[in-house]
Amino acid sequence: MLHKIIYSSLLLCALSSPCLAADLNDGINKKLKKANHSVSEKVITWRRHLHQYPELSNREFETAKYITKHLKSLGLEVQTGVAHTGVVAKLKGGKKGPLVALRADMDALPVTELVDLPFASTQTSTYRGNKVGVMHACGHDNHVAILMAVAESLVKIQDALAGDVLFIFQPAEEGAPEGEEGGAELMLKEGLFKLKPAAVFGLHVTSSLNTGKIGFREGPFMASEDSFTINVQGRQTHGSRPWNGVDPIVTSSQIIMATQTISSRQVDVTKAPSVISFGAINGGVRSNIIPDSVELIGTIRTFDQTMRADIKKRLVKTAELVAESAGAKADVHIHHGYPVTVNDVQLTQLMTPTLEKVAGADNIITTDLITGAEDFSYYALETPGLFFFLGVTPQGKNAKSAASNHSPQFYADEKALQLGVNAMTNLVVDFFAKTHDVTHIQEE
Repeated sequence: MLHKIIYSSLLLCALSSPCLAADLNDGINKKLKKANHSVSEKVITWRRHLHQYPELSNREFETAKYITKHLKSLGLEVQTGVAHTGVVAKLKGGKKGPLVALRADMDALPVTELVDLPFASTQTSTYRGNKVGVMHACGHDNHVAILMAVAESLVKIQDALAGDVLFIFQPAEEGAPEGEEGGAELMLKEGLFKLKPAAVFGLHVTSSLNTGKIGFREGPFMASEDSFTINVQGRQTHGSRPWNGVDPIVTSSQIIMATQTISSRQVDVTKAPSVISFGAINGGVRSNIIPDSVELIGTIRTFDQTMRADIKKRLVKTAELVAESAGAKADVHIHHGYPVTVNDVQLTQLMTPTLEKVAGADNIITTDLITGAEDFSYYALETPGLFFFLGVTPQGKNAKSAASNHSPQFYADEKALQLGVNAMTNLVVDFFAKTHDVTHIQEE
């Protein structure tokens, strides 16, 4: 309730008259600019080290040690081993104020790097029983380096900060190994937000935007992600006599087609888009044998939590009843994944001027809805969150044709790192200043 009062007051203040924050922030902004400049070379060094030595989800042991050593050198309170390998540090500001959380994810992907860099990864590991290359193909090395720099910058202006900062270095954003827990959900389960932050901020590099650009949208931003398995049980028979058995292949095709009407005909398409996609069909061994069973696997993506729950119920019902009508049986298992990532509308409106300040208003992009998923969503369910994308395709190159995140050819322009540092530090300082503004007004 408090954050709603703060945001409403701030928005009213901004519309009616100049706020006090600009005056209060003038001195600290000069200090912050100097502090940010002092880490401009360090952030590149950190990023190159992290890029060269990536680690898979829940296995970020050396990464955690690297981060911890830096945070302790800054004199911060550091907690390690959170959600297996996570690192959390707290900075106490010199003045009383709210707690703000900043998050960076640490894990890499089972991808063999194909980018010609002097610090390219040559690391290997085991993934699902197979030897694989390991690469920061999603850019999490950039996120960690940026947050390490943000921590150092904010420590340098610690006495001037009107609030506290929680630095979250999170493992397993790409998903915990099979049979394990991890990521944001486990960090929260272990009490990460015991002292509830007033806001949480996070960023993600993307090749779909050029260096210097920042992209985001208010409200639903990235989709929820749920995977499913449907086992269709029929009765095996000779392919020349299908009436002697129950064909799970034909039944599976009917289930696939029937479920496509859930998004197109059964839920309100004007409220939010949704997708049900099948990624694999496994069943049968030869042309003249109708098998006993077929396995279907797929994914559900939505942008509304209520719709998400509704679609999952409809998927189960549709599969079971279609199978029953054919004399077969469908056993549906839904593997619940990440929720919808939602940027709090009032927080986003409040902090958009800060992002315009650091990047330039012309470089702020209102992105389309993104059907990819992010476990930052768990934090934003607990407290108002703002998540944004940082462009890393070099200027002059076509971002639309650049190798995407998760590609072995994914490339991040290091010139973008400083904008990430500037954005995150300024979000913290400006949030504190604006919160101080409202507190002062209310006290008056």
